Amino acid sequence: MDIKENLNRIKATLPAGVRLVAVSKTHPAEMIQEAYDAGQRVFGENKVQEMTAKSQVLPADIEWHFIGHVQSNKIRMMAPYVSVIQGIDSFDKLVETDRQAAKNGRHITCYLQLHIASEETKFGFSPDECSAMLEQGDWRNLRNITIGGVMGMATNTDDEAQVLGEFRRLKELFDTYKAKYFSASPEFNTISAGMSGDYELAIKSGSNMVRIGSSIFGERNYNLKK
Repeated sequence: MDIKENLNRIKATLPAGVRLVAVSKTHPAEMIQEAYDAGQRVFGENKVQEMTAKSQVLPADIEWHFIGHVQSNKIRMMAPYVSVIQGIDSFDKLVETDRQAAKNGRHITCYLQLHIASEETKFGFSPDECSAMLEQGDWRNLRNITIGGVMGMATNTDDEAQVLGEFRRLKELFDTYKAKYFSASPEFNTISAGMSGDYELAIKSGSNMVRIGSSIFGERNYNLKK
């Protein structure tokens, strides 16, 4: 497994302006260090305890993205160091992130996770729920967070037309929210969509941040202690 070679190969396929989150969940700190030494600085994890343990032994300038389903009671654990929480799916979680960021003297970026897939198992705001939350407006009073964009996952299917349609829906929602609520907010600028198996379709549909794990680190090590 040549992590540097894998990183360089993937980066060569990314258009200018598309950021790579190296999804390091279940992989040991040594492999993340190898990717760091190859120039990667943005890493994604989906278990708070695992991410926290890694953050304590890896370089301080790593930009940690939490990409899993967010539990409100776990936000306090990552608030001292996390840069971006990608899976925000309720106003209450925005409030708790703001509260914990303030307690730690920090500012945390949040992406609104939107349910765009046909699979019921996926988390996220429905488009109507998200629109209602933004329209209500209380999020504007939160001072220690920034809403930096949207995140979504397409259905796990071989039907490329369906996947493209779902990613395009995410781009449409981003454009709608940008025009209606964030036109004066340059920091609302990210569409996080696409993983190892579908990131090229996501980019074609407007994604400017991809979350890639197995194509960099190989198959996941589910025996890694959480």
